[in-house]
Amino acid sequence: MLIPMPTLTAIAAGEVTLAFRRWDRARVKAGTQLRTAIGLVEVTSVESVKLSSVTAGQAKLAGFGSRQALHDFLNRKPQGTIFRIELRPAGADPRIALRADDDLSDVEIAAIVDRLAAMDRSSGKDPWTSRFLRLIAERPAVRAPDLAESVGWETLVFKRYVRRLKELGLTESLDIGYRLSPRGQVVLSAILQGGRSG
Repeated sequence: MLIPMPTLTAIAAGEVTLAFRRWDRARVKAGTQLRTAIGLVEVTSVESVKLSSVTAGQAKLAGFGSRQALHDFLNRKPQGTIFRIELRPAGADPRIALRADDDLSDVEIAAIVDRLAAMDRSSGKDPWTSRFLRLIAERPAVRAPDLAESVGWETLVFKRYVRRLKELGLTESLDIGYRLSPRGQVVLSAILQGGRSG
């Protein structure tokens, strides 16, 4: 569920507590935590509603200036069910703290390197984890399609695999491209010193 940055800012300030979406089926459920640029946003309820039942007050709580503005937004996709989604800020994204944690013991580094090796083995592709870490270190802030092309991967697949590195706190997404996190720099340095060639 994509949430525009101005809406995220309003969620963080407590000004927006609702979202409305027109979907073929609910794509989130109560308890879902969305990772966003402002941290975690929790979905507290999801309910299908009729467009005619949405009030001006609810439209305002969803960040729209009027009921008509919300209707116009929802009617851009004429088919599907309208869902009212209640949202609340749920704290910092734990990956942010993880990315910054570069004070790693040898045991912690070894565990991460082992995890990367397991990811390589399970991918069904040539070893990719350290290759992608090196690529991102050498080419920060380069568009994902350009990085993907440079290693002969399809862009969407490349981005999906980079997200797996991000889950470990090793990379950060930028407005354009990626960079290694402090944690990722330590891990890549250990890999290079250890001579792993993935």
